[in-house]
Amino acid sequence: MVSENKKYCIITNNESIEIESVPVLSYTEFSSEMVELLKQIENHCVSYFAFPQPDGLKFFAAIANDKTHRIFVLSHFLLKTVNQELASLTPEINALHIFEREIHENFGIDFPNHPWLKPVRFAHNRANKNLKINDYPFYKIESEELHEVGVGPVHAGIIEPGHFRFICNGEQVLHLEIQLGWQHRGVEQTMLDKQTLLQRNIVAESVAGDTTVGHSLAFANLIESLAGIEINTQLDIERSIALELERIAVHIADISALCTDVAYSLGANIFGILRTAIINQTQSWCGNRLGKGIIRVGGTHHPLTGEIKNQILEILAKFEKQFTELAHLTYRLPSLENRFDEIGAVNEEQMRKIGAVGMVARMANVPRDIRATHPSEAYKKYVYNPVILPKGDVFSRFLLRRKEIKQSIAWIREVLKNEDFPVSSSSPVSEVALKPNSLSISLVEGWRGEICHVAVTDKNGKLVHYKIKDPSMHNWKALELSLRNLEISDFPINNKSYNLSYCGFDL
Repeated sequence: MVSENKKYCIITNNESIEIESVPVLSYTEFSSEMVELLKQIENHCVSYFAFPQPDGLKFFAAIANDKTHRIFVLSHFLLKTVNQELASLTPEINALHIFEREIHENFGIDFPNHPWLKPVRFAHNRANKNLKINDYPFYKIESEELHEVGVGPVHAGIIEPGHFRFICNGEQVLHLEIQLGWQHRGVEQTMLDKQTLLQRNIVAESVAGDTTVGHSLAFANLIESLAGIEINTQLDIERSIALELERIAVHIADISALCTDVAYSLGANIFGILRTAIINQTQSWCGNRLGKGIIRVGGTHHPLTGEIKNQILEILAKFEKQFTELAHLTYRLPSLENRFDEIGAVNEEQMRKIGAVGMVARMANVPRDIRATHPSEAYKKYVYNPVILPKGDVFSRFLLRRKEIKQSIAWIREVLKNEDFPVSSSSPVSEVALKPNSLSISLVEGWRGEICHVAVTDKNGKLVHYKIKDPSMHNWKALELSLRNLEISDFPINNKSYNLSYCGFDL
């Protein structure tokens, strides 16, 4: 649907539209409309990207309204023959900084007045290949009293590569800058290079290994929309149960890891053991503990049978009893509360400015959750009420996980007690014909937060652009902000309290 002012199209989550239906604005109109929309507190940008066409660059922006469930789609076109620079919108809408930086890196478009126009990922096909990752322009403060501390990209622990540059006054951190891009894998290009549906589905499962269900669900929703495949509510409910099981498993693993960071061995061990029960149940369901193979376009090879339903209810009952008992003890330990409380605090204003999503938004009083704001059929039928906390510190991130685990268990239990799951679930499709000259957007609330996949097809229905946004794209900035004026020794628990994705960022 074209808006009354004819400046954008209005769609909903998991919907596709013809590209010609999106008005092509001048950049002056485009930027003015973007700023006007994003100054409204209920709106935020879920995707903003460009892709090449023979005579220039096509730009799309998608802005989600969290009250009305609508998504506004805007576009403009930049000819090759005109000056390759666009006035930056970041000074007015700070959350757009990461999108403009990515467009600059990929296509060489300059954004005058951008305060932080630095590389994002060091993609192999970046515009300026002379800029090497070792030449990253870190922020510096000239001083004889201050010193810099570099951590990574190779770490003492078994984690993915990322570099953290601290500017310190003694032990106090004045500034932290995080440099990623060490393992850029070309995931978005691979989506175009692979030609079979199964290959692309497997790529989606590998965007971020701890979010297998979240990213593969966004992919399936997107392709089904472009192919005109209507799935029934039962299948969407099954997929959403898998999504919530993934959330429970990763949340409790993070609770265990935070206990490790403060040397609480009982919590670290028992919470870790409890995670195993959840991922083993996922393996019993689909043959893989991470949920690979459970989401396929058009149907499933692993329907949620009555037997699986009873197994899940039994496992959750046992899990919840043990989890509640240990959580009751753990979350009241004075030594633990003292180490987490008031550490690494960020506030609502900061999180809105950086465009934070998911847990990072909700622990700082920003009610941003796709399950509630842009729900699929499962969450429309069984409404999910997001957990919102006000303080924005490590303890809030620790507590949010506990509350979301209980909320997810309650949601799954309500669904399973009210739904019958016949064995006759639809089978996946092996090939699809995609709508020509179309664009589709899929939003999924992964355990970290908002996942956004966007696909564009040409006149033959061939994929010509595939855009992925993991929640970490926004939320790494929150980790940087939360270290200011803390001691550098507070970094490990801050980092773990976010548990952001390196590979999900390094697409």
